[in-house]
Amino acid sequence: MKKRKGFIHLIKWATPYVPLMIVIIACTIINPFLYSYVPQFIKYVVDVIFQGSIEGSTTLPSFLMNYYNSIADKLTAVTVVGISLVLFQLIRGSIMFLDGYNKGKFAENIAYDMRNKLYSHIQGLSYQYHNNADTGDLIQRCTSDVDTVKGFLSSQLPQLLYIITSVAAGAYQMAKINVGIMLVTSVVLPLTLTFSIFYFKYVKKRFEEIEEVEADMTTVLQENVNGVRVVKAFNNEIYEVEKFEKRNAAFCNKNRKLINAMAYYWGFSDFLTLLQYLATVSYSIYLAEKGFISTGDIIVCLMYIGMLVWPIRGLGRIIGDFGKATVAAARVNEILEIPNEYGHDGTLEPPIYGNIEFKDVTFKFDDNDKHLLNGINFTINSGETVAIIGKTGSGKSTIAGILVRLLAYDQGSIKIDGVELKDIRKNWIRENIGIILQDPFLYATSVYENIKIAAKEIEPEKVYQAAQIAAIHKDIINFEEGYNTLVGEKGVTLSGGQKQRIAIARMLLLNKPVLIFDDSLSAVDTSTDLEIRNSLKINNNELTSIIITHRITTAKEADKIIVLEDGKVAAVGNHQQLASQEGLYKHLWEIQGALESEFVKEVEKGGEPDDTI
Repeated sequence: MKKRKGFIHLIKWATPYVPLMIVIIACTIINPFLYSYVPQFIKYVVDVIFQGSIEGSTTLPSFLMNYYNSIADKLTAVTVVGISLVLFQLIRGSIMFLDGYNKGKFAENIAYDMRNKLYSHIQGLSYQYHNNADTGDLIQRCTSDVDTVKGFLSSQLPQLLYIITSVAAGAYQMAKINVGIMLVTSVVLPLTLTFSIFYFKYVKKRFEEIEEVEADMTTVLQENVNGVRVVKAFNNEIYEVEKFEKRNAAFCNKNRKLINAMAYYWGFSDFLTLLQYLATVSYSIYLAEKGFISTGDIIVCLMYIGMLVWPIRGLGRIIGDFGKATVAAARVNEILEIPNEYGHDGTLEPPIYGNIEFKDVTFKFDDNDKHLLNGINFTINSGETVAIIGKTGSGKSTIAGILVRLLAYDQGSIKIDGVELKDIRKNWIRENIGIILQDPFLYATSVYENIKIAAKEIEPEKVYQAAQIAAIHKDIINFEEGYNTLVGEKGVTLSGGQKQRIAIARMLLLNKPVLIFDDSLSAVDTSTDLEIRNSLKINNNELTSIIITHRITTAKEADKIIVLEDGKVAAVGNHQQLASQEGLYKHLWEIQGALESEFVKEVEKGGEPDDTI
């Protein structure tokens, strides 16, 4: 059943290109059939022109035989036959070119479809899936696995048909010479075929193991390259090298076992092939001595052995590649079978202003039986600035993820301007509620392109305005290339605060009615933090802002503060109310309040702390 499913997974990628497949199949059948007549030209020269034999001399078409037989001069006859053979081979060459061209086109079309479908599907997978996904493994499935499938479908699968046609054509031509020679030459075929089947069963398992260890090695490589600054900061190069060496050694050992099996297979196949040549030559010489076949027949039979034995020998490679291709196709299909996050989506697109109500909301992750949120209740009014604070792991970022439907709440009700959140389309929610993360992702392009990444047609003035509101414009114009400065991969050339402010500017361009700052002001100083929030209000006094933060000096300026503790809302109020009553907020304020006083003194002296990197 698994083999059949694996084959189905392979074939489904080829079905959109049936006309192209028909052309490839036709060329694959015609080519070996035509080649089976090549030795007949040689046989005619040896037996007819030089030895004068006429009866049953070749299987060439009668019109060619009649024409050749009408030529009296031997040298002229050999020249004519040679020219005919060249023209015949040119025809075969044209068919081979057409076959190769269409196979290449077929292969690239399949690869193009697979990559696009995989990439599109991965984009639609859930946030929780991507949190647990192995990046190195995903990259391997989208690259090497796709190449394996396309290579098999475009080359090895047609080659199987070529083998069948070649063996059939070669056996037919040999039978026309002598049935006994054909049987002697074919006697090794069942043995080779049986051996190839056992070989396939073995290599398929080995390929599955190799795919796993290769994905593991790729993941280590990808993580190390992305985390090179952490590695160097902890002087951890030796450990990382040793870790990669272990994965690399495991990969090499698995490959070595497969290569050993291949060596045994090809060695045994070569031995059988040589024995077959010896048996065929010996039997042909015996028949020639008895006068049953001619000298030309011996030469031709040696050529036909290649049409029978060598293709069957190559069957092992096809079977091995088939095993690898089925594993690769199954790995690709495994991703495509993961449900798309839009499979369970709402249908409504109501106007969104920012009125949000949580009522008895619960949430837990799939890999945990304990609820992270357990009966959350609060309301946010349109135009308010609301801060959410709590200890690490209290569920602050989870609330943000739920609001933009990256995560799905289990029970309770969340209403956005009176409409149940689950009934609203995910894309519509994300178009109207923006989220800015603590560690934003920047593309390896210019600052300007990073800011306008989601607003392609925006005017430059809007980009500069958004940068000014996000308090990053002054920094940018001081860069050597200004807005054209390349930020490096993941924004590696920028400080943490600069990356966060560019992410804020990027979101501001979209002019969404609700913005969630998920600790996205943590890497900027308090003065810049306040400047950004004031600019946001001045620019859009109807903006609903939700600020998730550990910084009390940020939360205290909010219209409303929501305190989370032990999966529940512990308190709701403004700074004065919460700072005067016992609880988590008062405790945090007592610790951080002294820092604010020190900051105020520094500002009064004219100082301005740098970004936290």
